[in-house]
Amino acid sequence: MPARKRTRRRGSTSAGQPFASEQTRARLIDAAGEMFAERGFHHTTVRQISNRAGANIAAVNYHFGDKTGLYTEVVRQSMRAARLDAVRAAFEQNLPLEQILHAVVKARLESLRGLDLGDWHFRIFAHELAKPTPAINVVVNEAIRPLYLRLCNLIGNMLRLPPDHEKTRLCAHSIIGQILFYAFARPVISRLAPEMRMTATQIDHITDHITEFSMAYLRQAQPKRRTTKDGKKR
Repeated sequence: MPARKRTRRRGSTSAGQPFASEQTRARLIDAAGEMFAERGFHHTTVRQISNRAGANIAAVNYHFGDKTGLYTEVVRQSMRAARLDAVRAAFEQNLPLEQILHAVVKARLESLRGLDLGDWHFRIFAHELAKPTPAINVVVNEAIRPLYLRLCNLIGNMLRLPPDHEKTRLCAHSIIGQILFYAFARPVISRLAPEMRMTATQIDHITDHITEFSMAYLRQAQPKRRTTKDGKKR
């Protein structure tokens, strides 16, 4: 009798594996994000994360290399949740410098308005600022530095100074500080001034204030143009 050919359902296992693998990866990120936000990087173990995700410990090494690699990816997810694309787009507008600054401030405040302070994305970022890990380099190089350099360039153009001038940087820090105050001090603001909720209307008011407050200094800090004998300004 001729040997029976063994039939096999092609792709039944291999087709399902990538999907299952991605599901496992997503579960690990969510579980890690929650646990790192609750306990911090140093007090969270790979075993605890794997148990919460319902995954094998080896899956962490397979997808991320080690705990630091997993934490770094969690930090990247937090940066994506910050919705910085709108801030980048604000810098791209072909507008007068003051209007660009206004648009940048509003875009950043808008991204903060939709952020839940209890969400692990926000708490991870707060943890990283309070007690930095090696992942702080990812936060700075991939998210903060590009926008910071663009802000310094914008302010430098207003002041007619190089973007890396000390005064340019100090002005950039002051503007950033005003914006972040409404993110990190929100629990305090809600008690000091309950009417200042981060509504769309309130965002407009805060944006106008930060822009006007900042421009008041930037205008007076600009070097005065000298008038030549023929009446032309230099």
